[in-house]
Amino acid sequence: MSFKDILGQNAPIRILQAYISEGRLAGGYLFTGPRGIGKKLVALTLAKALNCLEGAIDSCDQCASCRKVDSATHPDVQVIETLENETEIKIEYIRQLKSRICLRPYEGKKKVFIINDAHKLNPESSNALLKVLEEPPKDSLIILVTDKPALLFKTIISRCKTVRFMPQRRQELEKALNEDFGFDRPESHYLSFFYEGRLADALKMKGKDVLKEKNRLIDNFVLKRSGGFSYSSAPDRDTLREDLNILAGYFRDIYLLKIGMPHAELINLDRRSELLRVMAVYSFSQLNEILSLISSSLDFLEHNVNAKLLMHNLSLAIGQRQI
Repeated sequence: MSFKDILGQNAPIRILQAYISEGRLAGGYLFTGPRGIGKKLVALTLAKALNCLEGAIDSCDQCASCRKVDSATHPDVQVIETLENETEIKIEYIRQLKSRICLRPYEGKKKVFIINDAHKLNPESSNALLKVLEEPPKDSLIILVTDKPALLFKTIISRCKTVRFMPQRRQELEKALNEDFGFDRPESHYLSFFYEGRLADALKMKGKDVLKEKNRLIDNFVLKRSGGFSYSSAPDRDTLREDLNILAGYFRDIYLLKIGMPHAELINLDRRSELLRVMAVYSFSQLNEILSLISSSLDFLEHNVNAKLLMHNLSLAIGQRQI
């Protein structure tokens, strides 16, 4: 994929391409913005563009250098990130970077080191990286990618040029999912709302029956159909977080319908007729309580709580607040 194929990030891409054309890309860069909006993809595409054998300010996607970056085999492009069983970026990874960054490019024009989820740097690895950022070689580029810049050392941030990424506009994401990635219109509408401009997260739902799964949760958890809702096994935090956000979206729709929101702005547009009936069941104060309970439940996920008990108590509380 080249810059021209990346959706929704025209502003940061224009900035980076201006840096390329002016020959000013060197040192450290910090790519910040919400997760799942393409920061790592842009970083990899930048590495391709800088080392492309054919392009000027973009990658050709066809030459040997571009193909090597795509297959993660380019000797001058390295992605540093935690493995599946790791929670932090250890100092060993930064030591490897430090030893490689002092060497001349093996076959490319510029060495590029991409530190994904840079907020996972521990204090030792942060201090080691800080020393590298103080005086990086001119033929190298270090890109830190994170959605949590506040967790980075301020001294690291001060030594990087910050490039900010914004979520894709909802209408653009809906159109892209439908026309470019083959989602049907109801799925495209729902995912564009639910993932709030995060294309990468929306694309993970390709091939899954998204509407069926979210409707099963609403039917059984809120409307108490099929004997109510329960988990067959202990859900992980990501699953719980997704489920709680689905429930928040449902009650958000009810609340906004009651104040006259246009129907096209419903997250759950596929349940419009039902929502118009159900909104009479809840008062504004009840909806405020329910949304507050869901928000509190999301906060509890950050602590060691019993997931099944959490959702069971929430289900009871929602039921008690119905008229």
